[in-house]
Amino acid sequence: MSPFMGELIGTAILILLGDGVVANVLLNKSKAQNAGWIVITLAWAFAVMMAATAVGQYSGAHLNPALTIGLAAIGKFPWEQVPSYIAAQMIGGFIGAVLVYLFFLPHWKETEDKGAKLAVFCTGPAIYSVPNNLFSEIVATAMLVLGILAIGANPWAAGLGTFPVAVLIAVLGMSLGGTTGYALNPARDLAPRIAHAVLPIAGKGGSDWGYSWIPVVGPIIGAVAGALFYATFFVK
Repeated sequence: MSPFMGELIGTAILILLGDGVVANVLLNKSKAQNAGWIVITLAWAFAVMMAATAVGQYSGAHLNPALTIGLAAIGKFPWEQVPSYIAAQMIGGFIGAVLVYLFFLPHWKETEDKGAKLAVFCTGPAIYSVPNNLFSEIVATAMLVLGILAIGANPWAAGLGTFPVAVLIAVLGMSLGGTTGYALNPARDLAPRIAHAVLPIAGKGGSDWGYSWIPVVGPIIGAVAGALFYATFFVK
């Protein structure tokens, strides 16, 4: 499998399982409806673990444009490969979102809440505040990238495969996810948001494009900041 296909398939798996749990919890007549935040955070953590395990040997399992850019910023990934990785991640994110739409097809018309339908696909803030929302995404993504780099450099943690990364995703969601829904990843947010906009979802509302730049710009800034912090203070 090529690195491009690895990133595409891995990101599709990530979104199918990650957006899938949100649909399970939010959509009417799902047997998991109202299962709550802990279920969402744990399933997203395991979604990352599953996707990374599936394609890590082929592409390194970035599955996230912000992580790809952060790694390139400190010389751990070649800049010339960044565009193809981001393209693969965005395509995979869109495909994963389409699969979620199809999987839950009978449930869209049973759900009146337009906000819940949008939340299946992308993030939104608990309280609209551009400075706060942007800061939340920057800090959370900085912690994500710092954590991934630290795990990769620790022989004990690295020996556990992708499980430590799953723990990292879980704690980020439980500790820092309540303000914006912890996008952490432009392909996780923007690609499914585009899918929401173009798919014939019964009774859907708008795709909240006014907010859409925050889960793109915030994670990219945060990823670069986290990578630079790691390179400055953690590398001997």
